[in-house]
Amino acid sequence: MVQQRSGEKSNNEAAGESEARLKSLSHSAATIPFSGIRRFFDIASKMEDVVSLGVGEPDFATPWSVRESAIYSLERGQTTYTSNLGLPELRREISKHLERLYKVSYDPEKEVLVTVGVSEGLDLAARAILDPGDEVLIPEPCYVSYKPCVSLAGGIPVSVPTYAEKKFLLDKNDLASRTTSKTKAILIGYPSNPTGAVMPKDKLEDLVSFACERGLYIISDEIYDRLVYEGEHTCVASLPGAYERTITLNGFSKSYAMTGWRIGYACAAPSIITLMMKIHSYTMLCAPITGQKAAIEALRHGDSAVADMVEQYNQRRRLIVDQLNAIGLKCHMPEGAFYAFPNITSTGLSSEEFAEQLLMKERVAVAPGTAFGAGGEGHVRCSYATGIERIEEALRRMGRFVESLRE
Repeated sequence: MVQQRSGEKSNNEAAGESEARLKSLSHSAATIPFSGIRRFFDIASKMEDVVSLGVGEPDFATPWSVRESAIYSLERGQTTYTSNLGLPELRREISKHLERLYKVSYDPEKEVLVTVGVSEGLDLAARAILDPGDEVLIPEPCYVSYKPCVSLAGGIPVSVPTYAEKKFLLDKNDLASRTTSKTKAILIGYPSNPTGAVMPKDKLEDLVSFACERGLYIISDEIYDRLVYEGEHTCVASLPGAYERTITLNGFSKSYAMTGWRIGYACAAPSIITLMMKIHSYTMLCAPITGQKAAIEALRHGDSAVADMVEQYNQRRRLIVDQLNAIGLKCHMPEGAFYAFPNITSTGLSSEEFAEQLLMKERVAVAPGTAFGAGGEGHVRCSYATGIERIEEALRRMGRFVESLRE
């Protein structure tokens, strides 16, 4: 056995002295906060007898004909890559779908990109149009991914608050007050998660006019377009002046109960789609072929299933809002999506305190409004994408909880 001489250093010691200190991880990734929703549901998942009004996921199964088409495609061995843009057949169906519903025309060969859910579409859109330091106006409360996606693309998210007394509708004057020479885009999501707000056509026309005056892009997340209960959904790109500057994001998760299939799409002018597709080809390559096959069937034969689900959501919407108001939590009637956003300030608790105490004391999971940005404090989000009996039980427990705070 060879002994180490006095004064000699081991290989490990010598290597340690010669190596530079490991450089830091990404500052952009490190400074992005974790989702304010996920913490509560991670806790709830480890508890028994929890009634969740939290996760924004339909409780319906994907319609059978859609599942069957996917099964059939697997049986035929259709398990390959597709074009980076997505299956031509699906892109044609998406184009026909938007033309039929909203009279907006996209060339399926150059202006439609199939993505891995709207989440990837949002990431691609931000990276395709933003340079470091570009600012993006984002109405809040909003979906939790909007600001992080802008930040990860090198942009700077700029909050534009909306207010309950105005039904959480975006005002063009509020946009103007936050616009600078660095502003490059507006990112909106209507119908809204978490508020359920639906922007009327005249308000969207004002927004497009504002964008045209300042040369801004519009990223329009329209994933809840089919879930509108009062009035009609307006596709932003269909409005005068909107086409060349608008990236329309949509998908199958909400309307067709296809969250796990991860199929979305982006539609925009060829110059924008080309850049989005280039990024997509390096990072994701293509969306799963089985999901794309299922999406074709959903667009061709899924309307009756969508109508049935919307009817049930509408019944739940009225039930949850009426009962929330009855127990003293003031709540406006959402016009779209499947969320109620009651005001809980009458309880004397913050949004975080309310959500945490409700979960611990009554085993009901809701999302604190602060998870959705500016204007969310004083509210919680309650999803009614769950069965009537579960909603009724949650409301009974919430009523008991609110009453206990008054004693």
